Amino acid sequence: MKQHDSIVCLLDKRQQEDIKNLNRAIDEFRLGLQKKENRREFDLYDPQALKKDLPARLYDEDPRCSVSGMQKLMGEDLNHRNRKKDQQEQLREWSLQQQQEWANALEDQKLSESLYDKMRIELDQKAMELQKMEESARKAICMHTKNFNKAQAAENSKRKELEKNLEIEDNFAEINNLVKGDLLSENPDQASSVFGPHRVVPDRWKGMTPQQVQEIQNIQQQQIQEHLRIKEEERQKAAEWDRQRVQAAREMTLVERQQKRQERELRKAQDHINQQLAQANKAQKIYLDKEVFLNNPTVQYFEQFNTSSR
Repeated sequence: MKQHDSIVCLLDKRQQEDIKNLNRAIDEFRLGLQKKENRREFDLYDPQALKKDLPARLYDEDPRCSVSGMQKLMGEDLNHRNRKKDQQEQLREWSLQQQQEWANALEDQKLSESLYDKMRIELDQKAMELQKMEESARKAICMHTKNFNKAQAAENSKRKELEKNLEIEDNFAEINNLVKGDLLSENPDQASSVFGPHRVVPDRWKGMTPQQVQEIQNIQQQQIQEHLRIKEEERQKAAEWDRQRVQAAREMTLVERQQKRQERELRKAQDHINQQLAQANKAQKIYLDKEVFLNNPTVQYFEQFNTSSR
């Protein structure tokens, strides 16, 4: 989706730039070649016409003189040749100017089309480069993610193993300290009280008796064995669950195969029944066609005729 969005943005940008360039070329053409003062009808609405206009009379043979002035009579055209020549020259100039304008317009159009094609090719190349860069970046990201996940998995496994080893070492150190420490290994008889064997002197009591220590160690060993037994039971339960799940999956597979086999057999039986019905319908149709043919009056007439002939 990001790639399609980038391509659409590039195409939209290219279209906007093309429209902008076309409008700029049209404006330049209008400003350079379609000015108001270059039009043939500009003299009709020229705001500076009065300033540019000639006086009412320049000489006696002025063609602008009116009839009432008696400076030129009706039907006289003394400047016919020069006027016609000027008109032809003006027409020729207009034609040449128009041809030049058309040639310039065609050249500008060709130039704009070539520029448009070049720009489109450049944009297509940029889009392809962006696509290749995006693909390479995606591949690099995937490879980096894969390597990071592998490193993180290895680090997690190593950290768990280290924590497990540290925990085992701490447990062994704790057990060793409890068994061989000064608090448990010293003689507890010196702390016996005169008030009874169940009482001790607090400032001389060095710890429990070996029997008590052994009892505690036995309880700890029992707890350890119980913990191991619970773990073993959980492992066996998990293995049993896995076995039951695999067994259920196998049974489901067998049931699906049995259902598919039954469906194939039912389909074969249905096809066989359909084939028998088709043969029966075909035979019934042949029989009916034969009956219709024999009951036809024309056929009966020909049979009677053949019998009489014999």
